[in-house]
Amino acid sequence: MSEERPRVTKLLELIKLGDSAASEQQLIELVYNELHQMAARHMGKERPGHVLQTTALVNEVYMRLFGSAKPLNLNDSAHFFAVAARQMRLVLVDQARSTTAKKRKGIKIPIDEAYHIAEGRDGELVALDDALKQLEEVDEIASQVVELRFFGGYTAEETAQIMGRSVTKVNRDWDYARSWLHTELDETAPDRI
Repeated sequence: MSEERPRVTKLLELIKLGDSAASEQQLIELVYNELHQMAARHMGKERPGHVLQTTALVNEVYMRLFGSAKPLNLNDSAHFFAVAARQMRLVLVDQARSTTAKKRKGIKIPIDEAYHIAEGRDGELVALDDALKQLEEVDEIASQVVELRFFGGYTAEETAQIMGRSVTKVNRDWDYARSWLHTELDETAPDRI
């Protein structure tokens, strides 16, 4: 994908200039595989039988990015993938909040789904999202690293490339964010952070 990042940046510039129809289609064709890989890495962490499947997650992110009448205002490929990772996080958190709300409101859930809800992953995801919002107020860069590493599924090297930072700085931010989140979440933090 790294060789395609300049093309992504060029298409984003065209979209900013108003050439949205052709450029958005070209952009999604160019980034679809990476978005799908990002979603697949993240969905691999979810409970079996999750309501969303990988392709549905990519489609939901696509609709959030391109579904509004307002054109995208993204600077470059790094900005695009950071926003895509954030949207992926928001889709998953919205789904988790919805599932948790259904459980609290006494809505009947099929028994096979009830088992998965009892595993607590949705509650952990909501708690993580709340903690990430707090971390963002303390250290926005560390919060972005978590979004890319945890929700985007990127390695430290890929995160460094996307953010335009050194791997050492990304690792330092990652260690800090993990420590901060574990302290904030106490014992409820997902082990995968």
